[in-house]
Amino acid sequence: MNGAPRLLIGLAAFMGACGVILAAAAAHLPDATRLAAASSMLLFHATAAIATIAVAERAIVHAKLGVVAAAGFVIAASLFAGDLTLRHYGGHGLFPMAAPSGGTLLILSWLVLAVSAMWPRR
Repeated sequence: MNGAPRLLIGLAAFMGACGVILAAAAAHLPDATRLAAASSMLLFHATAAIATIAVAERAIVHAKLGVVAAAGFVIAASLFAGDLTLRHYGGHGLFPMAAPSGGTLLILSWLVLAVSAMWPRR
């Protein structure tokens, strides 16, 4: 396994930890609906990124497209959850359209993963 998949797995694991932290904060804070959504986004897509790297490494999907999809999951979920978390704690977002950009990138990443499953493996 080369550097990019290892880095993505590390970032996805960090995303998962952040997702658990946000879930705990959402459970203990009043009116923390944004944090619950951010937590779900991080936990679900951290798992998806790690699984995508695993199937790409085993040549179940096209390897390069799988890595692109996993990178998209990490970047997009971070944008989406980061924007929601900053809105909750700071009263402002990351930048205008950060959450919608993250959501759009998530959709594209899932579509790239779908294409990578149909593409010749190696």
